[in-house]
Amino acid sequence: MKRTILSIVDELNAKSKHFDVGGLQDLRVKLHGLKQRPGTALFRGKTVTDGWACHYGGRTELQFNIGFDGSEGKELRHGVAFSFEESQTLPDIAPLRAKAALFNEYLQLNAEEFSHLRMWYWDENDERSEEMLPAPVATELVRKNVFLFMGKKQSIKDVVVTQILRDFDSLLPLYIFVEGGGYAGETQKKTTKAFTFRSGCTFKKLATKLKPSSDPVDVALRHNAMQHKLFSRLAAKYGVKNVGTEIPTGSGTRIDAVVKMSAGYKIYEIKPYQSARACIREALGQLLEYAHWKKEFEALELCVVGPGKIDNDAREYLAQLHQLYQLPISYLHLSL
Repeated sequence: MKRTILSIVDELNAKSKHFDVGGLQDLRVKLHGLKQRPGTALFRGKTVTDGWACHYGGRTELQFNIGFDGSEGKELRHGVAFSFEESQTLPDIAPLRAKAALFNEYLQLNAEEFSHLRMWYWDENDERSEEMLPAPVATELVRKNVFLFMGKKQSIKDVVVTQILRDFDSLLPLYIFVEGGGYAGETQKKTTKAFTFRSGCTFKKLATKLKPSSDPVDVALRHNAMQHKLFSRLAAKYGVKNVGTEIPTGSGTRIDAVVKMSAGYKIYEIKPYQSARACIREALGQLLEYAHWKKEFEALELCVVGPGKIDNDAREYLAQLHQLYQLPISYLHLSL
């Protein structure tokens, strides 16, 4: 039987009660101070069409969205979107400009959370952009009649509704940040996983059909390859049971790799840049945040991991950080 947007929406609504996103309408009441809950369904009413659907109430929000995306029914997209189109519901896109700024802020803080997704947009001439890695939205794209999307695509023949709902759940913290004005109190806390060490390596894509696997432009794939290699090296040194990847920090972020020691943990942040200086600059702030923001674990050592060899200047810089601030930071060269 041919899958339609309506049939997929019906299945999403039915199965969403087993996922966090199934409580979206209750969440919207808390975030926006609504007087009453606008029903319980994730999708319904005028926001469901033959070609796309967004969550009920999503026209003026960062919306959970599915659609055929110009594929003539062959592929289904799912993820989050901004529709910068004026309508009776949204006579001015100004409120969405402010939300796009919050979207950018969240991506700046948590870009690696979305490395498995892609972004693209449709402009006012109904032309689709190429797909790109998730990144803050350029100011010139926040304009009338642009549709901006971040998510995944599936073949319509192989649509897995539970996968859509799992991905929606992973995007809830972003939605809460954007719709909660950058902070959502207890609502934010409920979707944040506490620091819990678990051993093992989280599998991530190492190649893409969009580009050759050796293409150095795809930073996300190089990061994933380095993460697998780092896990293997650390597991050989410390034992598989003492090494884990993608460990939640307790503040909505994840650590690339963690080694469990008797007195605490060693934490590792991967940056796939060619110079040690660039890797250290990008990783240092994240490592300090992981270790000390809402401190939930004892960080014994902070380690920057990069593909470039460390030079004397970088080595001296780290030595100064040790001496001046007693900062337990090191650099690990890990070639691809």
